Amino acid sequence: MLWVLAGLMVIEIAVGHLLLALWSRRAALALSLVSLAILGWFLLFIRSFKRCPIWIGPTDLIWRIGHMRSVTVPRSQVAGLRHDWTLADLEKAGVFNGALIAHPNIVVALDPPVRMGRRTIRYLAHRLDDPAGFTRAIEAPVPHIIAPLT
Repeated sequence: MLWVLAGLMVIEIAVGHLLLALWSRRAALALSLVSLAILGWFLLFIRSFKRCPIWIGPTDLIWRIGHMRSVTVPRSQVAGLRHDWTLADLEKAGVFNGALIAHPNIVVALDPPVRMGRRTIRYLAHRLDDPAGFTRAIEAPVPHIIAPLT
């Protein structure tokens, strides 16, 4: 879904800036430079999901959203996977949602919750390529790397 959003950004840049160029070439050039810089950052962000995956180690779980954000949780605080959830319930309880614009397919419950700044995180949610593999990895004592769906 993020790649679709990037495609829509390209269309918006082309059409919107061509129309703006009819009014003012300077404004169109300035806005084009800013828009292309934002598009470049967004493309790098999408690609960072492969370079910065969720990592399950022997003592820690690192829950990442590409290179933008991450939270490190000790494995002892992972209470288990949650199967009976709705996104509305999780939002009330405090969720760190790494799925961004997609619907998460995996939710991890934390006990006790993790503090992230002023927020209390009780659940970790993400959209993973292989949720069954994640389930096996979280139950196994050896470290694994899981890449999210992009």
